[in-house]
Amino acid sequence: QDEITSLEKSFVDEHHFIDSFVSGEKKDIIRLNVSGTVMTTNRATLTIVEDSVLAQQFDDTKWTVQGSNNMRGVKEWTAKEVSEWVKNVEGIKQKASKLFKKNEINGLELLALNEFGLEKMGVNRPGTICLLMKAIKQLEKSTQDVSTLIEYSPYCFGKILDYLRLKYVHSKELIDEPRLPTVSNDQKERYEKVVRYYFPGESAEFLLPQKQNACKRKRRDSSISSSSSSSSSSSSW
Repeated sequence: QDEITSLEKSFVDEHHFIDSFVSGEKKDIIRLNVSGTVMTTNRATLTIVEDSVLAQQFDDTKWTVQGSNNMRGVKEWTAKEVSEWVKNVEGIKQKASKLFKKNEINGLELLALNEFGLEKMGVNRPGTICLLMKAIKQLEKSTQDVSTLIEYSPYCFGKILDYLRLKYVHSKELIDEPRLPTVSNDQKERYEKVVRYYFPGESAEFLLPQKQNACKRKRRDSSISSSSSSSSSSSSW
């Protein structure tokens, strides 16, 4: 009975977590362009290590919503906003804008329009139809292309991002403490550089094996010691 109760509680907790994750504000869903590879994640995942460079890049004081020139998103445009947009399309006469307003076309419907839909609305001139279809396609593409550029190896950053996702889920007490990322030997040096850029100082230990950190500290202490010895020798002369 206790086991069943525990499982039921776990299921409820997981259900609440999924609901909170899925229903998060659209501005918190981040699209990343990692050297040409598109990755999508939640802002809470990127800010889970609070004192990291990555967290600071996406925190509330510095982060601006992707596509801030169109914050609400084309899909959420009202009929009035769609009509205003049509009015500003080059080569389109005001009559076409009035047809959109008359038919109460909203943003979601605008992106779904095709030639047949335009004709049903009353847009009959072939040239106007072509111009509108071209503008709608460009509009749709521009909303999809908005992303934050990350100029690092997709392999290395992907490893970091996957681990941060697991840490975020772990913070909700839904999984056990995740293991550190497994990195191929030929990428370890590059991976460490990316980690130390986004997680400088002690925060790098969050993503690097203890042995690797110990070696790094040993080299650093050795360097400091050598520098001190050299300084002492110089002063004795």
